[in-house]
Amino acid sequence: MLTPQAVCQQIKTMVGYLVEVGLSSDQNVAFVRTHSRNMTEVTFPGAENVSVALKDRNYAEIYAQLESTRAYIAKLPDGALILMRYSYRDDELLQHSLGFYPSPSLEEFQNNPEIYLEEAVFADVVARNIVPFPIRFDFDCRPDVVKPVTHPKSHLTLGQYENCRIPVTCPLTPASFITFILRHFYNTAFVEFCERVPRFVECYDDSIHAEERCMIHVAVPRST
Repeated sequence: MLTPQAVCQQIKTMVGYLVEVGLSSDQNVAFVRTHSRNMTEVTFPGAENVSVALKDRNYAEIYAQLESTRAYIAKLPDGALILMRYSYRDDELLQHSLGFYPSPSLEEFQNNPEIYLEEAVFADVVARNIVPFPIRFDFDCRPDVVKPVTHPKSHLTLGQYENCRIPVTCPLTPASFITFILRHFYNTAFVEFCERVPRFVECYDDSIHAEERCMIHVAVPRST
């Protein structure tokens, strides 16, 4: 069962892996916070700044706010930020917000070109034709929020499109999310270090609505 404590430990394990293989240049430590007798949050120092950063503004400003307040669980060597937060009610997952925010400029590369030019694992992130945009996997099962098709319980948002909510079969674990990011955006690094990626069998139950299965959607594997 993926309790808040289990999720917190999984985040620590995955961030530890990023540090071990040189894919995290800065990080915060996840912890479990209890708000009331039945409400629990898996979060990190600086998370209180996320909601302010994500208000209506352009992406460069959002990224700058997140970076300056260290509102991330890990910062990758190319400047990309990873955010992960989970909320529980009575040990049942209520919400999660998992975000990937690549650097909107090549400033990291320009300041430290030797890191990228000497290490093949960063080959995917220095191409000058890349257009950075945020990626979020969100989950929210509150009855007043969920609307099948228009606001799926679990969904993927690409960029800053307000109504981009691609249905996802179930909530993502920290391991699923980190593996997804590495496989698709740091593939050279992922291939080199794939044998060392921590594996987990725990997963969340499906949450996708029957009508959403008839649409294009993202299927989450049952283990990572």
